[in-house]
Amino acid sequence: MSDAFAAASLRLQGVSRVYKQGPASLEVFRNVSLALVPGELVALVGPSGAGKSSLLHMAGLLEAPTNGEIFVGGYAASKMPDAERTRIRRDGIGFIYQAHHLLPEFSALENVVIPQMIAGKRKKLAKMEAQRLLELVGLGQRLEHRPAQLSGGEQQRVALARAVANHPRLLLCDEPTGNLDPRTAAGVFQVLVNLVRTEGVAALVATHNLELAVKMDRTLILHEGKLIDGGKLKPGA
Repeated sequence: MSDAFAAASLRLQGVSRVYKQGPASLEVFRNVSLALVPGELVALVGPSGAGKSSLLHMAGLLEAPTNGEIFVGGYAASKMPDAERTRIRRDGIGFIYQAHHLLPEFSALENVVIPQMIAGKRKKLAKMEAQRLLELVGLGQRLEHRPAQLSGGEQQRVALARAVANHPRLLLCDEPTGNLDPRTAAGVFQVLVNLVRTEGVAALVATHNLELAVKMDRTLILHEGKLIDGGKLKPGA
């Protein structure tokens, strides 16, 4: 295994996805390849129905590709037993969705502590890391607030902190600012950028917001089943 290959947080090689609908087949995408390295922030854009969410599910080992291979940290996921894929999802991949999915009965701090304890970390260390991350996302004064006591932007910041709490190699984001107004979305996005750079995680961000896409390192365009590397988008693109 080459050093460059192993260094990639995520690599998709010739991935295709076909859904069976009775006797018919629906090909969502075909022969898709990509690679993300630590500290890289990549936009995934395309029209509704193009398969962005399906591609994120493949990358997150939530669905198996019809063809091709997915490598996480240089290792082929299809060759991993189910228990190992589950461990990789828990410890090596962070997920952020349009809805924050916080546990309403727990505080912001507890929402970031819980996934660490599930992964086996001692509560004291988990609380220290949760506090560090919440301070990093600007919520150091809101640790004991429950989700209902936080604004939409603050709730999504907690979700960002939770997603990186187990120090994943990879962060997968599906319209992470889609429920927010433009000003709040810009603030949450800047928090995401800071986390990617500070924590050294690779992030793939599906978004319809081209104003955010132009701020990322490069853009991948999913169109008619093909993935096109759009490079660094320019404002007004």
